[in-house]
Amino acid sequence: MTRTLKVAVVGLGIGRNHIQNGYRTNTDRFEVAALCDLDEALLKANGAEFGIERLATDYLEIVGMDDIDVIDICTPPATHKTMIVAALQAGKHVICEKPLVGSLADIDELLDAESRSSGHVMPIMQYRYNDGAQKARHIIASGLAGKPLVATCEVHWLRGPDYYEKDWRRSWSGALGGILMNHAIHANDLMFYLLGPVRSLFARTATRVNRVEVEDCASISVELECGALATTSATLGSVEPLSRMRLCFENVTIETDSRPDFTADKAPWRFVPANAAIGSKIDEALAGFTPPPSGFAGQMQDFHKAICEKTPLPLTLGDARQSLDFATAAYWSAKTYSAVALPILPDHPFYNGWQNAF
Repeated sequence: MTRTLKVAVVGLGIGRNHIQNGYRTNTDRFEVAALCDLDEALLKANGAEFGIERLATDYLEIVGMDDIDVIDICTPPATHKTMIVAALQAGKHVICEKPLVGSLADIDELLDAESRSSGHVMPIMQYRYNDGAQKARHIIASGLAGKPLVATCEVHWLRGPDYYEKDWRRSWSGALGGILMNHAIHANDLMFYLLGPVRSLFARTATRVNRVEVEDCASISVELECGALATTSATLGSVEPLSRMRLCFENVTIETDSRPDFTADKAPWRFVPANAAIGSKIDEALAGFTPPPSGFAGQMQDFHKAICEKTPLPLTLGDARQSLDFATAAYWSAKTYSAVALPILPDHPFYNGWQNAF
């Protein structure tokens, strides 16, 4: 019989999506047993909607619940580190939204805390659990795609003054960054999930759309360890919101749909083969491949398997560190007008944070 993990969801903004699309689609694996939010009215409304009786406005009350196996943290970014450490010290497993923390020093502290805990930490990167992304990963891993050449990634969204009515989104101290940390982080992670780690980059960032502290436009030129070259651009001022990725390999071009989350069921990813023979091999490889469920559902399913069957976590603090390494390098490059090699080491000026990037 499958063991059911009891979950407490903390933060009922994006946390609602975790409940609806992650846990309610895995009811044989998870029970959402408690909710936590500072907004008492919101807390009671969600408790009534989802039939959850245990409600708390104090996070430490959640940490102290002996029967809770997993704490799912969906609060503003600046609160994450303290909450994760408290949960690990209590022996809880942690699922946490992006961005995980605000510096490489912080993520290294979390890696140390995890190593001394019976709990494990999984960052949320649900874009990896897209049907097209999983098929692309399978084709690339099989060797059918051949040598990677170039790639482009665009995150062109629209966020106006209403988005920044929550003050924490406006500042370095609250949001830990702008479009690179809170919007394009998913798409960039997805590109590196498919192509591998970054060797070096040159970045430019700007605040051109809204009157906020953090950046809302970015353009980055990337050299990957596999030898491929990539460009990634992002803005929160596109009147036509879209996300789009195009990966050119010697044997196939892989292109996403342009919907904002890469997951449109009616517009699947395109796989354009170099010739009919390659196309047949790709069709054959995909015919025998069953991807996991999409989005939160798939990531939560694999998390349950990792905890209960002792398989590797689907995403780790190491994966989160790779994203923060990229962001740190990008902010430093933008500040200094220089190319930056990765990884960023502890003696780097931005190892302890990039909040003075501008």
